[in-house]
Amino acid sequence: MQLDVRLPIGLMFSLFGAILFVFGLVSGHTPYEEHSLGININSDWGIVLALFGACMLALALRAKGRVARGVGPST
Repeated sequence: MQLDVRLPIGLMFSLFGAILFVFGLVSGHTPYEEHSLGININSDWGIVLALFGACMLALALRAKGRVARGVGPST
């Protein structure tokens, strides 16, 4: 059994991104107005992290399918 590093990385980034996005939605807007020019940094970066995690998961699942079909490197 070979471990594809993209799978745990994708899960971790997707989870952290979802947590950060939800935190950005439920937190008050006062700190954003005072410190970050009114931009909700938490929700924006939560989306970025979740998208990166989704890409890693998609690549891991694609590679898993290729190995199951016998297409790709044998190592």
